[in-house]
Amino acid sequence: MENASGLRLPRYTVVGVAALGLLTGLVLRFALRDPATADRVFFIIILVGGVPLVARTAWGLLRGRFAADIVAALAIVGAIAFQEYFAGAVIVLMQSGGEGLEVYAMHRATASLEALLARAPKTAHRLVGDRLEDVPVEAVRPGDLLIVKPGDLVPVDGEVTVGTSAVDQSAVTGEPLPIRALPGTPLMSGSVNLDGALTVRALRGSAQSQYQQIVELVAHARREKPPIQRIADRVAVWFTPATLLMCGVAYFVTHSPTSVLAVLVVATPCPLILATPVAVIAAISRAAAEGIIVKTGAAIEQVGRARVVVFDKTGTLTLGHPLVERVSATAGQSPDELLRLAAAVEQLSAHHLGHAVAEAGRERGLEVLSAEDVRETPGLGVSGRVDGHTVDVGSAAYFASRGMTAQDGAADRTTAFVAIDHRLAGSITFADSLRPQVPALLQRLAHMGVVDTVMLTGDRQASADVIAAQAGIRTVRANLLPKDKVTAVQELKRRYGWVVMVGDGINDAPALAAATVGLAMGEHGPAASAEAADIVLLVDDIGRVGDAMAISQRMRRIILQSISIGLGLSGALMVMASLGGISPPVGALLQEALDIVVILNALRARGS
Repeated sequence: MENASGLRLPRYTVVGVAALGLLTGLVLRFALRDPATADRVFFIIILVGGVPLVARTAWGLLRGRFAADIVAALAIVGAIAFQEYFAGAVIVLMQSGGEGLEVYAMHRATASLEALLARAPKTAHRLVGDRLEDVPVEAVRPGDLLIVKPGDLVPVDGEVTVGTSAVDQSAVTGEPLPIRALPGTPLMSGSVNLDGALTVRALRGSAQSQYQQIVELVAHARREKPPIQRIADRVAVWFTPATLLMCGVAYFVTHSPTSVLAVLVVATPCPLILATPVAVIAAISRAAAEGIIVKTGAAIEQVGRARVVVFDKTGTLTLGHPLVERVSATAGQSPDELLRLAAAVEQLSAHHLGHAVAEAGRERGLEVLSAEDVRETPGLGVSGRVDGHTVDVGSAAYFASRGMTAQDGAADRTTAFVAIDHRLAGSITFADSLRPQVPALLQRLAHMGVVDTVMLTGDRQASADVIAAQAGIRTVRANLLPKDKVTAVQELKRRYGWVVMVGDGINDAPALAAATVGLAMGEHGPAASAEAADIVLLVDDIGRVGDAMAISQRMRRIILQSISIGLGLSGALMVMASLGGISPPVGALLQEALDIVVILNALRARGS
């Protein structure tokens, strides 16, 4: 709560003192007709709120920071020098009120992030023998048995061992429909158990669980000062001299110090200082509501400026797990019979292709029996007895090791061979399917100004070309090592300037870090790729890449609107003030109204 006590309370206190003091001074001046006492009240307001601002600005100048607060500081000094205490008090209210509005606006903008932090699991019901004990979530260790009651949050990542229930994972993944949890179903921490009680075996401690990783990413995003905020200071390099020039024009035209002060008052660039960070934080909040965690302000600014988007293949453009594409029988059996026998031995295999075969058999409604004498050669194949037959399933190398001959399949497909009673009986071909959202995403990127899309993969060229053709990817580079991906990304950065890299695997982490913005598919739990990335998708939907870019581009449009409105109207008011058409108090009130309009405009970045 350091920020709250160290920043927010003083800002609100100064606002309160300035507002109450101005009201008191106005009553003294106009109702009680005591202008001398009213000026003393206004002067106290300047001492309380204005002098600290001047001191901070002067200290920044001594340290080489040419900030946008310089004009406001000059206006306060001018109010003191010209004894325009009322105008100085209004400037203090304007500056402190704008900062207070910034705090309120950022609180509004980060409401979804606050909610995410607030609902983090804090306790767990641990089963010890026949006894149930409540423990802090930090005390849960992998292997502990936990009871998750209806209405409870799942405290850590785990796997259901007993029970059946509907579980709402929308707060974590963004998916609106609950899943049906059965024994063997993995659950993410932060999910809500809706109806039946579940016994869950903890897979990870709280610090390594999905929800805590998300919370840490969000906390990092909130701590990061948005680099785009420095636009105000960059503009101050030319805006401050322009203001001083207008002050000279005002004195030359009117020969009045009051006109000079009026120019300083209306030139105070509060809209530029405050509206930009509000828009950045609002956009980060909007992204979080879509299941897109943005770690830095720079990332949300830059992702929308990408001219080239680079994709990994497996798990990013594709679903990341093999599916049975075709079953070919060559020895008299039907394809379904071949698949049934293969699935019987593969259902006990630890290999991912074995899981795909077993799942395909179940999906086709085949009677998948239990196999006997199952033996597996890791990474090559598996054999066993089914219905009195010896069944072998594996690669060509596995068959060669068992004295049988099988020819490798197509270069762009993975093939497993099946033998029955030591005779080759057919083959099973696998494919990694393109994510259904990819073609629409590629079209959307083209409309957003992306001039090239690139696939970088460690897979074979033939397999990569097939997926690229289906997706509409323009450039393909295959057979790459992680360092090769980094080199490719660096080359693209030199050519295009702004490069977004989208990946999901550990081998993608170096390239994600090398890109202008790295974007990780993190739905299955933050790993090295999520740590290296600037943006993490919590939903297993690559279409959210386009959403992230759209939020960024909308935010930048709103920021440019705020800059144009703030500086444009300030410039017009400066011209009027230099001609003597605006008094310092009126100018301060006009600038305060302009602050509110521009900051409210910046908050639109939170909307859709």
